[in-house]
Amino acid sequence: MSSNSIRILAGNSHPALAKLIAKRLGTDLANVTVSKYSNQETAVTIGESVRDEDVYIIQSGCGEINDHLMELLIMINACKTASARRITAVLPCFPYARQDKKDKSRAPISAKLVANMLTVAGADHVITMDLHASQIQGFFDRPVDNLYGEPSVLRYIKENVPDWKNAIIVSPDAGGAKRATSIADHLDLDFALIHKERKKANEVSRMVLVGDVKDKVAILVDDMADTCGTLGLAAKTLVDNGACAVYAIVIHGVLSGKALDVINNSVLTRVVVTNTIPHAEKKKICPKLDTIDVSAVLAEAIRRTHNGESVSYLFGHATI
Repeated sequence: MSSNSIRILAGNSHPALAKLIAKRLGTDLANVTVSKYSNQETAVTIGESVRDEDVYIIQSGCGEINDHLMELLIMINACKTASARRITAVLPCFPYARQDKKDKSRAPISAKLVANMLTVAGADHVITMDLHASQIQGFFDRPVDNLYGEPSVLRYIKENVPDWKNAIIVSPDAGGAKRATSIADHLDLDFALIHKERKKANEVSRMVLVGDVKDKVAILVDDMADTCGTLGLAAKTLVDNGACAVYAIVIHGVLSGKALDVINNSVLTRVVVTNTIPHAEKKKICPKLDTIDVSAVLAEAIRRTHNGESVSYLFGHATI
């Protein structure tokens, strides 16, 4: 008789996070080999039985995103054809999440395409964290748990930001205002907003501050930092308006292109990112980087899903 135990599988995108999650669950990673043939086709070999098991495949949308997405799809399908009872795709950072709407003529909605591919491959359930747009959940006809990094951010601020009670929470754009006001309300702090005008994608031309940051510790919060051009300019704007220190706390630290140079040369005191995306090597180059570990939140979501318990507890409480 099957015990229907948890099986944790990991792709090549973020093995360190997968190991942390498995350790917190008191289990080992399943034996999986992901390789490439000489013609660059992805090959997956699952080295143990997953028949009638509860399978969780951890693969973040980072690095070589297209290869990692293909790895995930093949692993899901391999588990499906190996008669796994349930397959959950755990995507700490959802790939193509920024392509969630048709913002110009003939633009693809690639996040919807990714949702379709995961469903067709055989995913029964999806766990992710801080979707760029929460309506991406509606692209699926499968259950999606969109976990939040906010409780972990609140704990980090209280434990690691000196004089945090004299801080002000700042959103670097109008789109992140809801996230920033939620954090400000929980900490009983003031809120400010930066309005930015873009000439083209990833290039900000002008920033205008709405709010008073004079003699305060400014804490910028956002869901994603890619080239960090916005964060660098926002920090300069805040210091120019009298902020005594500027912290940036971001859930998904993509940190591509010249991001590390921008951070090192900016007035930012510290840039804090979660480990939904690996950045251990980048921390060696950029001493201003700090990490919030979210493996506990993901592990607890997996445990509760497996045991048939409510996951909504994680949306409002920090998991330690």
